[in-house]
Amino acid sequence: MKKVLLLGSTGSIGKQALEVISETQGLEVAGLAAGTSHKQLVEQARAFGVNDVAILDENAGSTVIDELPGASVLSGPGCIRGLIESVECDIVLNAVVGAAGLEATMATLDRGLDLALANKESLVVAGELIMETARQRGIRILPVDSEHSAIFQCIQGQEEGLERIFLTASGGPFFGRSRDQLEKVTRDDALNHPRWKMGSKISIDSATLMNKGLEVIEAHHLFGVGYNEIDVLVHPQSVVHSLARFRDGSVLAQMGLPSMKLPIAYALNYPDRLPVVMPQLDLIEQGELTFFKPDLNAFPCLEIAIEAGRSGGGAPIAVNAANEIAVAAFLEGRIRFLDIPAVIEKTLAAMDGELASAISGLEDITEIDTAARRQAEAFTT
Repeated sequence: MKKVLLLGSTGSIGKQALEVISETQGLEVAGLAAGTSHKQLVEQARAFGVNDVAILDENAGSTVIDELPGASVLSGPGCIRGLIESVECDIVLNAVVGAAGLEATMATLDRGLDLALANKESLVVAGELIMETARQRGIRILPVDSEHSAIFQCIQGQEEGLERIFLTASGGPFFGRSRDQLEKVTRDDALNHPRWKMGSKISIDSATLMNKGLEVIEAHHLFGVGYNEIDVLVHPQSVVHSLARFRDGSVLAQMGLPSMKLPIAYALNYPDRLPVVMPQLDLIEQGELTFFKPDLNAFPCLEIAIEAGRSGGGAPIAVNAANEIAVAAFLEGRIRFLDIPAVIEKTLAAMDGELASAISGLEDITEIDTAARRQAEAFTT
């Protein structure tokens, strides 16, 4: 029986991971962690018979203790690291949202456990540190993002021949719109993704294409491919989850209906492929598959993120932090949709000359992240 420690269990990925675990023989939940949704956390713990839980919201900790008598409940800052250090498990699925997931990633590596990684921000802000630590300790990092899972599946056993990566993007709810047409889009418009059901932050990132920019950085670190060898293709049907081209010219694609259950199951069961309860792809019924170049004028966040990745050092950290602040401000109605890239660009300009060209450790990351958030907040008021 493989024991899974699930972090971010009440989010979109977490809920689908619990579906996969409940439908797969050989998997069981060893522990659960959530941010603030204590009612859902309690329900999940009861449903899966879990005795080790953590909740970041310190005020909710006592409620969870009352609701789960006899369980080990951690709460407040550091609780997720505490859970990782104390729970007997075989693999950690990190589905924490945002840069906050970095602590969980590093704690998993410190413990020497395999990591199923759905938190792309960990690799965006600390990619070199994470990959080098994993390599030195022989830890497997198994991608859960659908695009990176697709590439991971395509290159199995032939990593040496990989020449180019094509990451697909759905285009989000605003595919085909010009920059002028984005002037008055609303929060509800941006959250209304036509293909994927996701959390609010990643839905906005998908609408701005920032999500794809962060995924380019993630792919660079995961697969050791240069930025010039990574292309983004807008593929509105979301059936081809990404493609890999090899040095003989062959292009392999991983395909399936839009569902995170498949990449979650592949990561948790790796290297085995076990049945996944979900509808199957019918190419005749699906019909035409189309691909387009991204519109960088309408969606500048894609290029901003990729250029930050090329620059390296503190630039990706600042972009990620500024984006998280800008997206939160947009969701709260404080800025407009097109203000999101503007806030990020202003933050980078304000920090020009302050960003380190190389990162030596977590202290550097925390310092740059904090400074960028403070700067970005000033541009959202």
